[in-house]
Amino acid sequence: MSENSHRLQGRTAWLLTDGKIGDRVQCLGVANRLGLRVTEKTILPGRPWEWFMPRGPIPLRHRSGAADSPIAPPFPDIAIASGRRLVAYLRAIRKASGGRTFTVFLKDPRVAPSFADLIWVPAHDGLRGDNVFVTDTAPHRLTHEGLNEALQAQVWPFMQQPAPRLALILGDPLSRARSRQSALSAFLDTISEALPAVGSVAVVTSRRTPQDLVAAISSLLEEKPHWIWSGEGANPYPALLAGADYLAVTGDSHNMVGEALFTGKPVFTIRPEGINPKLDRFLTNITKKGLVRPLSGKIEPYSYAPVDATLAIAAKIEESFSERR
Repeated sequence: MSENSHRLQGRTAWLLTDGKIGDRVQCLGVANRLGLRVTEKTILPGRPWEWFMPRGPIPLRHRSGAADSPIAPPFPDIAIASGRRLVAYLRAIRKASGGRTFTVFLKDPRVAPSFADLIWVPAHDGLRGDNVFVTDTAPHRLTHEGLNEALQAQVWPFMQQPAPRLALILGDPLSRARSRQSALSAFLDTISEALPAVGSVAVVTSRRTPQDLVAAISSLLEEKPHWIWSGEGANPYPALLAGADYLAVTGDSHNMVGEALFTGKPVFTIRPEGINPKLDRFLTNITKKGLVRPLSGKIEPYSYAPVDATLAIAAKIEESFSERR
């Protein structure tokens, strides 16, 4: 399956989430790769029903026979859901459609996997089963064509900086630290040690990035050619992925590390203090595989096969859908 080939092109699909951006991005990324005709459904069961999720049941007003039900027929060819509140809804669609709708759940549902036709989980989660598909990284909406288009869309200041250009992609690496000040100092030391190996640095932040971290990095980079996104205007993140020579990513985000690996460029991770155990297993696994390297003073080029979990998941859905039909 290539990035732009779709054997399921034109099939209908419902995407079910409770509106969380991370869940929506993953569902849309997979659906877009499949070429599906998508209807997004944001479903909030409300209290007391959500207290019983993911096992259900769903509210009476949401059951498929109800007049205003969000899962009323006609049912789609495929339903893709993410978020534990949606487990019971996916189960209800499978039952109400008589099994005609192929059901897919993204991430660990925290229940036995038999409720859906196919489940995807990242490798650092423990769920396994005959209908469970596992990849190291998560699905996303990036495509190589889209990254190149973002780079060409406007004149980005970081592309005028000296090479090799290091893109520093920040989440919030300080949130779990026992001592915020000592963690910040250690983080800055890590960046400082890497600076002699690069010509310039471009910094992009996320919604979670604390302002004191941005200010500290700005001071650190005063003597180095650099560019820091102000948070205003178009987000340079896709263009940075396409235009940088090296990518440095804080290890507090599974998604950001996975998206960096999609580029095939050298990816250097910065492991935060007090990192979540699942993320720690993830970083350890991909480091052992040679996909990423820890950020240090020894930044140098290396190669690996670009990692595209979205394509792999889409291909598995096509295969499983065809087998069942």
